Amino acid sequence: MNRLAHSTSPYLLQHKDNPVDWQEWGPEAFEEARRRDVPVLLSVGYAACHWCHVMAHESFEDDEVAAALNEGFVAVKVDREERPDVDSVYMSATTALTGHGGWPMTCVLTPDAEPFFCGTYFPKAQFLHVLAQVREVWTTQRERVTESSAHISDRLRELTASTSAQPIDDAALAQAVQGLRSQFDLARGGFGGAPKFPPSMVLEFLLRHHARTGSADALAMARRTCEAMARGGIYDQLAGGFARYSVDAAWVVPHFEKMLYDNAQLLRVYAHLFRTTGDDLARRVTAETAAFLVRDLGTGEGGFASALDADTDGVEGLTYAWTPDQLAEVLGEHDGRTAAELLGVTEQGTFEHGSSTLQLATDPDDPEWWQRARHLLWQSRNRRPQPARDDKVVTSWNGLAIAALSDAAVLLDDAALLAAAQQCAEFVVDTHLVEGRLRRSSRGGRVGAAHGVADDYGNLAEGLLALVPGQW
Repeated sequence: MNRLAHSTSPYLLQHKDNPVDWQEWGPEAFEEARRRDVPVLLSVGYAACHWCHVMAHESFEDDEVAAALNEGFVAVKVDREERPDVDSVYMSATTALTGHGGWPMTCVLTPDAEPFFCGTYFPKAQFLHVLAQVREVWTTQRERVTESSAHISDRLRELTASTSAQPIDDAALAQAVQGLRSQFDLARGGFGGAPKFPPSMVLEFLLRHHARTGSADALAMARRTCEAMARGGIYDQLAGGFARYSVDAAWVVPHFEKMLYDNAQLLRVYAHLFRTTGDDLARRVTAETAAFLVRDLGTGEGGFASALDADTDGVEGLTYAWTPDQLAEVLGEHDGRTAAELLGVTEQGTFEHGSSTLQLATDPDDPEWWQRARHLLWQSRNRRPQPARDDKVVTSWNGLAIAALSDAAVLLDDAALLAAAQQCAEFVVDTHLVEGRLRRSSRGGRVGAAHGVADDYGNLAEGLLALVPGQW
């Protein structure tokens, strides 16, 4: 029997009608595994994950796979965003055993929760083979499985053991900046090669280092990276907000999911860059990203939803990519050609099937024309099918949003952003603080069972402290 129907996680609810007998992480699952003398198949993902959707359609909605899972395993589904503690433990095991990680994460555990097989995405045929092999080993070589799982668990405890605290002095911080310089992509901004993730915390560190020391180099790296991202396809040139990462080194083609935690941190980075430099670009991105958070991720209860999916109707980028003909259809032939040139939309395409992501390599010669055209394109895009929204409210990420909106409100002199931050703070404290302890998340105003972890407490505290004095 599938037991996910009453979950507060949108990711788990996506699997409530699977023929797999899923249940949530908890002692009941492991007690059942002991009673049946079978291993636990742990599947970890999140609602906006493209490959999680692929594996769900190929395998978890398939009767043949479901029969193999139900007969030989206790199947447990975990939303990594709702249970980061569980995700962290088994992702450490996955990366240690395979050399890489990612989602969906697929682990097989003993009834004592010790891992003895780990992987990520598997196509259906390969997944069925893995299940059969694991079941064979579990049945015929139990002693070997027990020894292996115990060894893996011991090794993970060694790798994650606490180390002695070391002071961070000026020399260590300067050395960190030098290390970043050695990895800096001078031509395209950011650090390293593809795929490129927005380095939010690194950028914040560089801005703080510049403020503390006057380092021109630190500011230059932060400024170049922020400009490159804001002008690339990773930034939504029509609605504001950033996608999770770029699949290329030049920030052209994003992985299209838009996460609250990324956008909250980047909003604060661009606000602080504007405070430091007065850059018009930084100010514009601050305002547009704040508007995206409030408009597209705001919930009816006052909090902020977790993410927008990468896929629309199963197709990645369907909502966001354009062809020259599509631009002309909205703007007319002349303005369509002008927009295509401005936004880097080509006949060959920069994305897939002749379509392009939208980039803004240079500011338009006629800003008023661009604002009118941008609005028309945004309105037209809103009539397309839209990506699904993961509407659970996570304490930690809402803390990040409160802090970012508070800073942006002051720097932009925008009372509406301050009101949004205050409303969010009131909702999270009123709803997520239960009997003196924080809960990790809620959905539709109903708080989840998972307790908060360290970053929930830390990021919410940071958000509350960032609210303007007298407003909280």
